[in-house]
Amino acid sequence: MNTIQKKIMMLASIALVIMVVFWIALSVFHQKTQDQYNDILQRYISMNEVSRASQQVIIDANNYMIMPTSVSLEQLQVSQESLDKQKEEVLTLRNKENQFALTNYVNMIDSFLETMERLLIFMEDQDAEGAAYEFSEASRISTYLSEQTLALIDQELNSYAPIYRGMIEQSEDFFQLGLWFLLLSSCAFLLISYLLSSSITKPVQKLTKAANDLSNGIFDTRIEVETKDEMAFLAKTFERMRVNINNLFHEIKEKASLESELQENRILLKESQFRSLQSQIQPHFLFNTLNIMSKKAYLEGAEETSDLLVSVAGLLRYNLKQIDRAVTIREEIGVIEQYMHIQKTRFKERLRLETEIDPSCFNKSIPVLTLQPIIENAVIHAIEPNEEGGTIWLRVFRSAEEIFIEIEDNGPGMSESTIKQIMNEEITPSIGHSTGIGFMNVVKRLRLFYGYRDVIDIESHCRRGTVIRLKVGCEGGAQCEAINR
Repeated sequence: MNTIQKKIMMLASIALVIMVVFWIALSVFHQKTQDQYNDILQRYISMNEVSRASQQVIIDANNYMIMPTSVSLEQLQVSQESLDKQKEEVLTLRNKENQFALTNYVNMIDSFLETMERLLIFMEDQDAEGAAYEFSEASRISTYLSEQTLALIDQELNSYAPIYRGMIEQSEDFFQLGLWFLLLSSCAFLLISYLLSSSITKPVQKLTKAANDLSNGIFDTRIEVETKDEMAFLAKTFERMRVNINNLFHEIKEKASLESELQENRILLKESQFRSLQSQIQPHFLFNTLNIMSKKAYLEGAEETSDLLVSVAGLLRYNLKQIDRAVTIREEIGVIEQYMHIQKTRFKERLRLETEIDPSCFNKSIPVLTLQPIIENAVIHAIEPNEEGGTIWLRVFRSAEEIFIEIEDNGPGMSESTIKQIMNEEITPSIGHSTGIGFMNVVKRLRLFYGYRDVIDIESHCRRGTVIRLKVGCEGGAQCEAINR
């Protein structure tokens, strides 16, 4: 029962052989053409390197004459050795067409190197006039070498022009041959594919018709396939399935109904658990208790304790607001002041908050609990670990038609991995005395609220603090109206 597999393997083998033959032929031709091209190109590069190396020798000689030090002398000797090496490579390029010109070219290189040796001798004898003359002679020879290089390259171009044309003609011929090969092989492949697919699709069509009959409720049509492959076994199996399909359909329907009821029960259970947890917190009782404690502290003369309890009550009331509602920037700044009042009771002068707020931005809507968790993150990670404390800057301003909020601290900064986790909304463990609203939660709610991902940007440097910049909307235009809605 592997007839179909054999057919498919045969078709795949034929296609693979065709692809391998074509790929080998293409690779051989490409490698041959590339080798010819590289050989010609290497000749031009070698000749051009001689001109470049001679000019480098002139530059290093001039530097040595201006400042005769061991370093400049060593550099000049390195340049001379490089030129001599290039001369040896040029000798390998000799052929019948350029033998005479190349011999003169090499002799000129030797003359140039001898001139440089005489220049070094004059420099050692401190004969400035002789050294200047040899330098002038070397410059003249270097110029002539450059001209001769261009002449040799031009001669090489003329010599190898027939080879270039031959390579182009070969490429065109190979391209046409490849097209014919692909055309013929494609036709053969299509013919074989048609014959193979027919032997498979005809039984499949019979099974498809039987499946349609079953889907329409017709169960009295026998399923028969007269083949000697896997389709015959499949038809027999399908025939047995026809007898039991009606009962199976009812069983699946009943199971789906039970699964739906189970899912609804799970949802109800989760809602019940959530409401049970909510019922354990009595906000009004907590607020009333804190207010009583605040008034009692005030009457007893503990005004600072009274103010602290008022701030705690306000922060707690604000944190129990619905997380999906919007508030104004004025309200967010108000809760920040309450939070900082609580924290200053703990940190005293170690904690400083400086604000620069454009009053025209006060009424801009932002998600509730956006700024306080970021300020809290700065207090925990930037201020608390530092014995000398630190400063947090809160800025709200307009730029063009947009409103920005910047929260900056002078703490140790964030690592690249931490920034990546926050921007990717990955869950990060909260440490310190947190109120429970994580940084990742703020990022996610901002992106959902405004509908674009670049609502937040984090810039941080090691031991140079962190700047968190929020783009909370623009002024005017359809986009702003959509955001405010």
